[in-house]
Amino acid sequence: MQNARDRLLLAAAELLESGATVSTRAVCDRAGVQAPTLYHHFGSKQGLIDTVANHGFTQYTAIESSGDPLDDLREGWDRHVRFGLEHPSFYGLLYGRVEPGKPCAVTAPAHAALRDRFTAAAAQGMLKVPAADAAEQLLAANVGITLTLISQPEPDFELSRRVREAALAGVLHTPTTDTPATRASAALTLRALVGNDPGDLTPGERGLLGELLDRLAR
Repeated sequence: MQNARDRLLLAAAELLESGATVSTRAVCDRAGVQAPTLYHHFGSKQGLIDTVANHGFTQYTAIESSGDPLDDLREGWDRHVRFGLEHPSFYGLLYGRVEPGKPCAVTAPAHAALRDRFTAAAAQGMLKVPAADAAEQLLAANVGITLTLISQPEPDFELSRRVREAALAGVLHTPTTDTPATRASAALTLRALVGNDPGDLTPGERGLLGELLDRLAR
């Protein structure tokens, strides 16, 4: 038998998925508990909703690396879109309600995972811009296309593919043997490699080197 906390999570998730109003009373009635039980476990209704959203969101962010950063970035994009289309109420909760100057704590792990994928791409000489900037640009495009597809009667997956490739082309290049690395891409590559393996550099030396490489990457 499920405990009260699990029943509350399930009740909130079912209400969100159905598009119904997620009120404290509706959640508690569905879970068969009183409001103080909800407050005991989650602090508030918003705390419960954040927990539900975080659980659903982590399902698509947990992607094992294939060893190919470009494939991983494409897979991450497609999974992001699928999550939004399969769970539009969750997605609207995460990205459809924004407050000025307040990043969403629930989506922060996904953003961090995206930065890690771009850092891996930088280590292979594929990055045109710093990993943090690349993550911001790709995430903005990914969220925008997902909200667009949610609003369409028939989601245009080809549009998603085109936007994905255009967004990736803006931050990545594929190194080839006959194309020399640019100063910026070389600096970004070294930045990523030193970040992964600083060797015997002291913290001060790493900081100075990082500052110099960031300047060269501009």
